[in-house]
Amino acid sequence: MAKPKVAFYWCASCGGCEEAVVDLNEDILKVADALHIIFWPVALDFKRKDVEALSDGEIAVSFINGAVRSGEQEEMVKLLREKSGLVVAFGSCAHLGGIPGLGNFWTRDTIFRRVYKETPSTENPEGTLPQQKTDIGVGELTLPEFYDTVKTLDQTIPVDYYLPGCPPPPDLIMNAINAILAGQLPEKGTVLAPSKALCDTCPRNETKPQKLSIAEIKRPWEIKLDPEKCFLAQGVICLGPATRSGCGERCIKANMPCRGCFGPVDGVLDQGAHFLSALASIIDYNDPEEIQKIIDDIVDPAGTFYRFGLPASLLRRTKM
Repeated sequence: MAKPKVAFYWCASCGGCEEAVVDLNEDILKVADALHIIFWPVALDFKRKDVEALSDGEIAVSFINGAVRSGEQEEMVKLLREKSGLVVAFGSCAHLGGIPGLGNFWTRDTIFRRVYKETPSTENPEGTLPQQKTDIGVGELTLPEFYDTVKTLDQTIPVDYYLPGCPPPPDLIMNAINAILAGQLPEKGTVLAPSKALCDTCPRNETKPQKLSIAEIKRPWEIKLDPEKCFLAQGVICLGPATRSGCGERCIKANMPCRGCFGPVDGVLDQGAHFLSALASIIDYNDPEEIQKIIDDIVDPAGTFYRFGLPASLLRRTKM
């Protein structure tokens, strides 16, 4: 019996999701034994034409990580969708937009101006900016279009399943692969992780006061963090109340608060707004001036509450 064919592809992301596959360690041998990897450009010598030569639906499943930021990425994910039976949004960037999605707080023009003209280390006296097409005399060079808006994978193509995380942990990856091989996947559209808040599984849960309240907000480096006490009880922002569990509490166990990379639980439309509501309920002041002082202590609130999920949120981007 022929092995199911599988593809891996990397869009706008840091590459950590590719590392997560390697981090399966000896289990990657089980994957290689059970599946036929027919496209994985970062690790093996495959070309676009190899995918184009396949029949529609010939790939059993494509794991696509990264947000969609460029024309080339959109073309490739549409091609993989056509050739795949199943598509899995692999990791936070494909699932929610991720860190690249923070680019939606600016426009393409403001990003180019900052990167190519304004940074202290940039030497560009002529103010040259990347062009999609450039005539070099003997022909024309082209670059992929750099989109004004970062999109999640499912804002570009239909997605069957989601593996959350930055990056997804090895146990969830193997659970997904085993479910695919066994034909025991849940209904399409499912996030392949528990639908309960991280606070429910957090090892510090019992140290959270029954009535939680904070009078000031501190950043992790500003205080000596108690390795056993609830971060919110210490006045440190932790997105655990608004974030899906299943990560194995990796950040918490390293004495760092949750950043929200697993996204919201089922039924929550906007993770950032959900956490803002939770935070507002525990600010221990009624005086508007004192409340404003606490709010002012939050450095980069948009980047904190929407660090991983701006493109998937109700905001999606700023209009400038």
